[in-house]
Amino acid sequence: MMKSIKTICLVGATVFLTACGWHFKNNEMLPTELRTLTFESADQHSDMSRVLRNQLQLNDVKLVSNQDNVAKLRLVNASSGSKVVSVFKQAREAEKLLTLNVQAVVDVPNKGAYPLEVSVHRTFFDDSRAALAKSAEQEMIMKDMYEQAARQLIIKMTGLHQELHQTK
Repeated sequence: MMKSIKTICLVGATVFLTACGWHFKNNEMLPTELRTLTFESADQHSDMSRVLRNQLQLNDVKLVSNQDNVAKLRLVNASSGSKVVSVFKQAREAEKLLTLNVQAVVDVPNKGAYPLEVSVHRTFFDDSRAALAKSAEQEMIMKDMYEQAARQLIIKMTGLHQELHQTK
C-alpha cells in the first residue's frame, strides 16, 4: 500500500512539473551585463566560433552587432594538439592525448577586460589499420571538445558575476 502511494505521488509530481512548463533557469546565473554581447573572432567561420556562438544562443544570450555600450566577447585563440601517451610493441603510436586550449576576453564597458582560458583533454586510441574510421572518430571527439570548451567558457562568464559587481 505504501509503495503504491509513493508511486502515485511521484507520478503526480512529474505530471504537474511537466504540465506547468517548469524548467531550470540556468541562464539567470549569467550577469545582466553579459546577457547581451557582441561576439568577435578572427575567424568567424571556424569550428570554435560557430560552436561558441551556438552555445551562447542556447543560454539565451542576445548577440548583437558592434555597439559601444555592450559587452564584447572576443575569441582570441583556439589551438589543438596531440601527444602520444602509449605505443604498441612495434613502436607504433597506440594512444594519443588530444588537447584543446581556448583563450577569450570579455570586455565590459566601464568595468574592464576579463581574460578567460579553458583547456579540454581527451584520450584517443589510434589504430592505423582502421585509419578512415579513426579519422572520423577523431573529428567527432574534436567537435565534442569544442562544445565542452564553449560550455566551460560560459561557466567562467557566470563566475564573473562577483567581479563585475565589485568594481562598481
